[in-house]
Amino acid sequence: MTNPPVHATHPALIARLKRADGHLRAVIEMIEAGKPCLEIAQQMQAVEKAVTNAKRALIHDHMDHCLDAEGLETDRAELRAIARYL
Repeated sequence: MTNPPVHATHPALIARLKRADGHLRAVIEMIEAGKPCLEIAQQMQAVEKAVTNAKRALIHDHMDHCLDAEGLETDRAELRAIARYL
């Protein structure tokens, strides 16, 4: 079995998601500690934005490096499928 392709952006994406994971764990601790809801909501918004930005970077990287520039029908179908997540 061959290894899946790894793009140059994947290590940075992994680091970004690990930071978001740590931030999410901190939000859970805030809830458990009874912190004010406004503070929790602000931190949850930050986590959500971090994950959204990571997702967008992954999708753009895929579109730039994995889809054929010639626009084969299978690539167009894949582009339509992945673009739903933007």
